[in-house]
Formats: sequence, structure tokens, C-alpha cells
Amino acid sequence: MSWDRVVVDLVGLALIAFIVWFFWLVKAKGVHAAATSGGYQEQMVLVKGGYTPDVIVVEAGKPVRLNFVRQESASCSEMVLLPAFGKSAKLPEGATVPVEFLPKERGEFEFACQMGMFRGKIVVE
Repeated sequence: MSWDRVVVDLVGLALIAFIVWFFWLVKAKGVHAAATSGGYQEQMVLVKGGYTPDVIVVEAGKPVRLNFVRQESASCSEMVLLPAFGKSAKLPEGATVPVEFLPKERGEFEFACQMGMFRGKIVVE
């Protein structure tokens, strides 16, 4: 086996390892919602090709307000569903829509668009 073939094989294996690490092994840390003077844990969520941030960390037993701001016209992003909290909201383009709920138990809870293409997670600690 020639040296150039060895180099190509090693680079290929390194790229495969990087892809596996990047897509399957890296866990998103999440953004902690900020405490407000009104007693809410509040976080702005940008809706544009997905949710940013897509992992939000909150404390159990304290009310949460997520402010969704939709900056695109894709039909998938017209609505957000938070099934674990019994909440949903229509998201008009360019408007800020608050969604309030009270997380009572710890765990990880998903939120998504009505088609399930945009997904996010609320981590309750």
C-alpha cells in the first residue's frame, strides 16, 4: 500500500469520526431562561428555519414565558405546540407571541411546529 493511499484512508476515517461525533454524540447544553422581576422565567425564541435557541432550561415550580418571534413565511412555522403543557399558539410573521405555562415536574419536554419539522426541548430542572 502506497503512502498516498494510507493518507487518504486516514483522512476518510477522521472525517467519518467527526461526522459521528457532530451529529450523534454532541449534546446541546441549552440556554437558561432569565428570571424577571415579574416572577417569570423568560426567553426569546427566534423562529427562522427552526427554533433558536432550541434547548431551554427552566426551574420547576416557577412560571415560564417563552416569547416566540417568527421571522419567516414558511407554513410549517405558523404554529408552535407544547403538548406536555397543553399549550399551542399561532405565530404571525414578525410578531412576538408569548406562551406562558407552569412546569410542575422535572424532565425534558419537546415543543414543535404543527408538522413536526421544527423541534425544540424544554429541560425542567
